[in-house]
Amino acid sequence: MSVAAAHMIALEHVTKQFAGKRRVTALDDVSVAIPRGEMVAIMGPSGSGKSTLLNLVGGLDRPTAGNVRVDGEALAGLTDDNLTRVRRDKIGFIFQFFNLLPTLTSLENVGLPLHLRGWPRKKVEERARELLTLVQLEARMDHLPDELSGGERQRVAIARALSVYPPILLADEPTEVDRRHRHPRHERRRKLRADDRSPRRPHRRRRAPGGDESHAWCTCRSSG
Repeated sequence: MSVAAAHMIALEHVTKQFAGKRRVTALDDVSVAIPRGEMVAIMGPSGSGKSTLLNLVGGLDRPTAGNVRVDGEALAGLTDDNLTRVRRDKIGFIFQFFNLLPTLTSLENVGLPLHLRGWPRKKVEERARELLTLVQLEARMDHLPDELSGGERQRVAIARALSVYPPILLADEPTEVDRRHRHPRHERRRKLRADDRSPRRPHRRRRAPGGDESHAWCTCRSSG
């Protein structure tokens, strides 16, 4: 087995360019390997390629050059259906703009990935309620997204991302809103890390060049 295949996430000489009136290189020959049980912060200014990197790891986009592997599986040769399977089974997303469905309540948004996996309705509701309580939204379960604050919408997105116990959790700028709940959120992270489905090793930071920084996170839980 190659070194890349032994890691939960591996990028091998990945380049991503966007074509338009001008060709923009968002990522240039990036190689990184993240084993199970690590939490990694990717730090850098706006425009440094953090969201692009997460989209490639999550199978939402394809690199211009290089290889991306998730749990030893190369994404390059996968069909759209197989990419959907990887995202469904292995990746939880916390998007920068949350991507909640506007016609669903908090409870329904969190439970949606479980419905798609064929869970019984009772188990879906129990799991969704458990997670919304964990992120301190037990009083907002029946609220629609436009009835929530930005920070509350973010916490619904966090709960949804965790609903299926994903081996990989990707978070795009998760610290940018809801600063009033900074300490409770750190407590929730502590509780999640105490769960045997969560990371056990300290996180390490990968710093992108530049001035003012924002953050993206990759978390790979330990198996077991």
